[in-house]
Amino acid sequence: MTDARESVELAARASYGRLLAWLTSRCGSIELAEDALGNALAEALTRWPEAGVPRNPEAWLLTVARRRLVDETRRRVRHEDQEDRLKHEAQLRLHVEAAEASEVPLRDGLPERRLELMFLCAHPDIPSAMRTPLMLQTVLGLNAQQIGSAMLVAPSTMGQRLVRVKRRIVEQGIPFEVPGSEALPERAGYVLDAIYAAYGAGWDSAPELGGGEHGLAGEAIWLAGLLVRLLPELAEAKGLYALLCHCEARRPARRTPEGAFVPLEAQDTALWDPALRMEGERALWLAAQQRQMGRYQNEAAIHSHHAHRARTGTTDWRAIHGAYRALVGRFPTQGAQIGYAASFGRLGDPEAGLAVLDGLDPDTCARHQPYWAVRSWLLGQAGRLAEADAAYARAIGLCTDPAVRAWLTGQRQALRGTPPPRCR
Repeated sequence: MTDARESVELAARASYGRLLAWLTSRCGSIELAEDALGNALAEALTRWPEAGVPRNPEAWLLTVARRRLVDETRRRVRHEDQEDRLKHEAQLRLHVEAAEASEVPLRDGLPERRLELMFLCAHPDIPSAMRTPLMLQTVLGLNAQQIGSAMLVAPSTMGQRLVRVKRRIVEQGIPFEVPGSEALPERAGYVLDAIYAAYGAGWDSAPELGGGEHGLAGEAIWLAGLLVRLLPELAEAKGLYALLCHCEARRPARRTPEGAFVPLEAQDTALWDPALRMEGERALWLAAQQRQMGRYQNEAAIHSHHAHRARTGTTDWRAIHGAYRALVGRFPTQGAQIGYAASFGRLGDPEAGLAVLDGLDPDTCARHQPYWAVRSWLLGQAGRLAEADAAYARAIGLCTDPAVRAWLTGQRQALRGTPPPRCR
């Protein structure tokens, strides 16, 4: 029973977004697709413990979900007038395709449909602030906690907003139609933001959480590369792809073999993936040739400067500081401002960095762990030890990653002049 339940949970984590994207692209309704997939997962919880886990759990779930969609479509058609029947004509094609799922290799087609659905979620009638969160939940499978963390919004608030936007889609009959090629560049920014947030959710998760989260980071890179091929004229797609390649190249060096966290400046560059680094450099160079500088290219340039340490053995903090200055000048996001503040500390001017942090919105920073981690370090650099100690306590309290929490605790102990706790 336990093994079967774990198999259902694993299939849900690994396949939910892909399956939902495929189903929505067929029936034109997120609501219907979510209900059908939820029913399929509930049936799996009942049947798999008795009949055994199927050889292809994803195909099994898709087959059952499609049958549920067919049943629901038939039920609705019986109660609709002629006008509504015409409106749902597209859904009726599910009858013809109902047996395909067990015969077609899913992974060959589903990811592309996910990208397609992401563009659908950027429909102009959907509030702009909710387009990226909608993609993250319905297409990429993130929950309200993860989305709220990425968007610096309380999870409960984000959950309520997502419910409201889905209700609006249904009530206003917003059509889920594939946009023409002329509409893709206009919607692409929201898609880029969602892919970046999805990568962050996979990157921030500790390795011991299993392959599902790592898979989310890998899938985000895959989608970014697909977007580069889909929209070659969009330099920012190359910028995002370059950024993700540089970040992923450092994954092997981010933890010790025992699982301890290693900050970027202390990582062993011999562990960085040279092929991914070069792929990132190539994508960034191609983007620069188009002379359409954007946020993701700017961020990729910062990571490119860090990557040069693998070749030179040193980090050019002045170049990184200049790249951050350019970034906040055009795209003053909270994350960019925090990085800019930290770069002042690297140049020996922590008070200037603290001044940058003091200018940020205190409400959004109150529970933002990276803000407190950088603030504590800058306060320590500035010799304001009591304030630094309190800031470290705040950063440690907000940290959800045990390895990072242990590293921050060690930094706090070093600030106090006491030995850090021994790792067990």
